[in-house]
Amino acid sequence: MAENTATWRNLIAQLTQSYEFFPPADPVAITDAEQTLQVALPNDLKQLLTETNGVRDRYGSSVIWAVSDIVKHNLEFRASPAFAELYMPFDALLFFGDSGDGDQFACVINAGVIRRDDIFQWHHETDSRSYYARALKQYLQKVLEEV
Repeated sequence: MAENTATWRNLIAQLTQSYEFFPPADPVAITDAEQTLQVALPNDLKQLLTETNGVRDRYGSSVIWAVSDIVKHNLEFRASPAFAELYMPFDALLFFGDSGDGDQFACVINAGVIRRDDIFQWHHETDSRSYYARALKQYLQKVLEEV
């Protein structure tokens, strides 16, 4: 569900002065990503990507990946034979950012659709998946406050 914020850039700027924005994502790239991954990106994430194609914190962690990275990482997680041997399946997750320490953040996919706004954190060392935030706005507030 879309939040009523002036812009995602404004929200992030209010949370921290330590961030990096990028030029907006091409809407065609977003559509192509959805087709490639066979899932509609959450509306809030799409909206954010049309303002900035990714967000980095002051340490260089991509708290929101660029569209191309969303596609690349999700395809890698789903298709890697090594990951299949080490971890539970990733087909039910749509990864969109990381914490810089190997952990990733994702939305839950159900039958090709994001049905909830909840954000989960995947812990790479234990392969556990835990609830992190109730929506993208709260995710950004929490992850940028930790910086």
